[in-house]
Amino acid sequence: MTLTTQFITMLAMIGMGSVFGAALDTYNKFLKRSRRKSWIVFINDILFWIVQGLVIFYILFNVNKGELRFYIFVALLCGFAAYQSLFKGLYLHLLEIVISIIISTYRFFVKMFQFVIYKPIRGIILAVISLLLMINKGLFALLKLLNRIIIFICKLVLLPFKWILLLLWRFLPKRFKNSVERFYHKLAGICRHIKNYLIKWISILRKKYKK
Repeated sequence: MTLTTQFITMLAMIGMGSVFGAALDTYNKFLKRSRRKSWIVFINDILFWIVQGLVIFYILFNVNKGELRFYIFVALLCGFAAYQSLFKGLYLHLLEIVISIIISTYRFFVKMFQFVIYKPIRGIILAVISLLLMINKGLFALLKLLNRIIIFICKLVLLPFKWILLLLWRFLPKRFKNSVERFYHKLAGICRHIKNYLIKWISILRKKYKK
């Protein structure tokens, strides 16, 4: 390994030590250990160290083909110590600013979505539903009115026929009237029997359906 390669390797490892310090602070910032379960923290820690090890080895492989020397670990510690003493406060301050900007941007877009898309569409849908309900009520009221008018007209048209039938009924013989009344009572009894039978079977079917 040449002196140039060794020098570049040391600079790269010092840089990676600082990057590792920044990554560790970022990781702790987002992990929030006190709010997580211990097994989740354990798994995340293992994954974090594996990722950091792979990244450092990748950089080392590109710089000196992956050759390990004692000074590489010293350079990593020097980079980490330099970050802790010189750049940690500035980095955490910048990290807070970036997080605040991202959160503010996210909230802005959420509010824009609510005011520009969600609330107008929701208002249009509610207005259409209200309009349909009003139209439905109006049509129902109109149908009731038409039904009453038709019933009134039918009664008015059939009234003369009713008077004529009542007049003819008075002049019919008693024997015929009695026969008609008996037939009427029989027919009413049959209708009541059919109605009771249907009610009975409907109640049986409802009980079976509920089970």
